[in-house]
Amino acid sequence: MNGVTENEKALVERAKRDPAAFGVLYEKHVKKIYNYIYYRVGNQQDAEDLTARTFYRALSRLDSYEHRGIPFSAWLYRIAHNLVANWHRHRNRHKMISLDKLAIESEREMEPVRLAEANEEKRALLAAIGRLSPDRQQLLILKFVEGMTNAEIGQVMGRSEEAIKSLYHRTLVALRKELKEGYEGEDQDSS
Repeated sequence: MNGVTENEKALVERAKRDPAAFGVLYEKHVKKIYNYIYYRVGNQQDAEDLTARTFYRALSRLDSYEHRGIPFSAWLYRIAHNLVANWHRHRNRHKMISLDKLAIESEREMEPVRLAEANEEKRALLAAIGRLSPDRQQLLILKFVEGMTNAEIGQVMGRSEEAIKSLYHRTLVALRKELKEGYEGEDQDSS
């Protein structure tokens, strides 16, 4: 085990007795957990509420947490994932993932035609992602927003690294197929 894991393990054990130590864990992980939730629910108010609930649940169940060689953050992501899934079920709908802030090019610098094309491509991609199952959406968020490796994603999602690679490949193939079919459908509509 590396020093970071040992330090975190000791901090978690201390937090079981000392609420101030949980504050250190909160500060260390709150931004990533908030970002993860925000990209799953698409709005700031619900993301803030679900982030608070994630840490409240973690604090209230900290005594049951056992270090099993995976990062404490994986446990937090699992709690967040379950809360988001319940949030979606409660509302009986699935929102699209808001990836608007991930645009690499500055939209102001683009020429109008290119901007219109880029916006259409972005809308099509976001719509396709929004139609994916929650586990595939989670995979894409952890991969592209959080920048996690397949092994780290496997820890968060409770799957092997090989299973994550396979899910990632199937997800990209499905997205590519859906986007291609969408563009072919537009070509037929405009004929």
